[in-house]
Order: sequence, then C-alpha cells, then structure tokens
Amino acid sequence: MKAFVDSLDQMPDLDAILRGEDVKAPKEVDLQYAVASSLVGRAIRAKGTPEAAETYGHILNYAKAFPLKEMGVMLVSDMLRAVGDEIFGIPAFAQWAQSIGDIMLYD
Repeated sequence: MKAFVDSLDQMPDLDAILRGEDVKAPKEVDLQYAVASSLVGRAIRAKGTPEAAETYGHILNYAKAFPLKEMGVMLVSDMLRAVGDEIFGIPAFAQWAQSIGDIMLYD
C-alpha cells in the first residue's frame, strides 16, 4: 500500500495534459494505468461541454505518449465506450490511430 501511495507522487499533472502541455508519461505500468483511467474520467466529465472536442484532442494526443502502446489503446478504447464515436471526428484521433498502426496490423 505504501508503495502505491508513494507512486502517486509521481503522477503526471492531469490538468497540464488537458491544457495540451507536453507531459512525460510515467514508466511504471501501474502509473500508466492510473493516468489512463483518470483521463477517461476527465473525458466523461467534459462530455457535452463546449470544450469537449479540445479535451478529447489533448487526451488523444497524450495517448501516444505511453511507453506501453497498449496502454494508449486501452485509454482510447475506454474513452470511446465512455463518450461515444464523436471522438472519430477529432483530428487527433487519426494521428493517434496512425501512431499505433504497427501494433494493430497483423500479417
């Protein structure tokens, strides 16, 4: 438990991510998961607001930052389920999809 609480000190600034600032993703898988889950929560809160598209765009851009690309896939999949297919219309979605094409295409 103490290790988990200590690791929360290393959580990236979610507000900075949502402002579109360049925020480094954590290396630790548990922290990557915590960030992804938190960002889905922020996307849900933004749904239906005037800044929803901008918020979604910043989250999609950040999804490319995870060292573990599958974590970004999980983030975007969960976000899609939570807020709906309007994210397909966000320009950052196409950029994110291109960035993970190598793990989504199978021979």
